[in-house]
Amino acid sequence: MSDQSQRQREYWKKNIGLIRNLLIVWFLVSYVPAIFFAEPLYNVPFFKLPLSFWFAQQGSILVFIVLIYIYAKQMDKLDEEYDVQEVQLTDKRGG
Repeated sequence: MSDQSQRQREYWKKNIGLIRNLLIVWFLVSYVPAIFFAEPLYNVPFFKLPLSFWFAQQGSILVFIVLIYIYAKQMDKLDEEYDVQEVQLTDKRGG
């Protein structure tokens, strides 16, 4: 097995691990409060609606957006570590 293919396997293993971990977080945030804590959180008002509604609907969407940002940042670091980062076509000053 070549050194290059070993690095590719390591890269994808880390990538899949990151995706798995972020999906676990999203699952826990989306379902645990919405299902297991729905009844107790129903009695807590938040903007005139039950807190369980906010966790189940808006909360999971907001967490998903944050997880996308975390994934992008972590993948940038991983890409640099394995020297597979995207080519920058313009400089960061806007030129």
